[in-house]
Amino acid sequence: MININNPETSFAIQAVRQSSSLVKQVEAEMVSPAITKVDRSPVTVADFASQALVGYLLANRFPNDPLVGEEDSTTLRTSSERETLEQVTRFVSRFTGEDSNTDAERVCEWIDLGNGEPADRFWTLDPIDGTKGFLRGDQYAVALALIVDGIVQVGVLGCPNLTDGYRPDVGGPGSLVVAVRGEGTWVGNLDGEEENYGRVQVSGRNDPKQARLLRSFESGHTNVSQVDTFAEALGVSAEPVRMDSQAKYAVLATGHGELYLRLLSPKRPEYREKIWDQAAGSILVEEAGGTVTDLHGKPLDFTAGRTLANNRGILASNHHLHEQSANALRAIGA
Repeated sequence: MININNPETSFAIQAVRQSSSLVKQVEAEMVSPAITKVDRSPVTVADFASQALVGYLLANRFPNDPLVGEEDSTTLRTSSERETLEQVTRFVSRFTGEDSNTDAERVCEWIDLGNGEPADRFWTLDPIDGTKGFLRGDQYAVALALIVDGIVQVGVLGCPNLTDGYRPDVGGPGSLVVAVRGEGTWVGNLDGEEENYGRVQVSGRNDPKQARLLRSFESGHTNVSQVDTFAEALGVSAEPVRMDSQAKYAVLATGHGELYLRLLSPKRPEYREKIWDQAAGSILVEEAGGTVTDLHGKPLDFTAGRTLANNRGILASNHHLHEQSANALRAIGA
């Protein structure tokens, strides 16, 4: 059984659970069917508020640990974003309590804790992964991981619109997916107060024809046509699973998908993955029995700063199909 009383594990669970609850409140109060495609204000508020809350919690629990996060408060401090900052402060104050003296300046300071530099031991956070999924009322995740000496030791995903770690269920209990190095991957209800987790494993499928490829709705950082070419080269005939965000890692870890790729977009051939986009998800898959490498089969290197500078793309699998997938990638020149 996972040791939820371990200080780092219990902190990660608490931080992701509270941050996910905050983000759900933003979603409920600010996202509506009438929202325009260009109006990103709800996700902006949720992103900043989520990072501020985790920064606040980390400063109180592990004040010497750096936080490497996606956001900083530079734009939020401008006069044009005053209303946004007020909204962020209002949501954060619901969780920090009266003793924190929550005001706009302190909220900005908590957000800017995410400007920390990777060290021998540090946390990395994606306050909302899957922003367009969030705006659609679909899948998104809060992702937090602890990295020690370049190895991810704890990873937690909060997936508010996913049940049992794999089933889309908007308005359901949500999923809290937790992995600790050497202790496996576990899934519990995001809304549940009792720490009741079930262990999960990747699927045992080893026939490429049956491989369910986890694919994004969005295509900003990946090469969609090359993913199609890869599937053809591998002989995949199963229907893909389409889903936003690192929630795909949860689905892979729970055995309801077999393959996940991040191929380089031809528009951005020099792009390198941000560490907060991969750290939590990667340990979920590994501790569930899967394998995560870059496109060339190299382990992910979390010692190179805020990006995976020494890796090209991502190949995550249920392990059984990893070598065949790597061969297919080589065959198509990915």
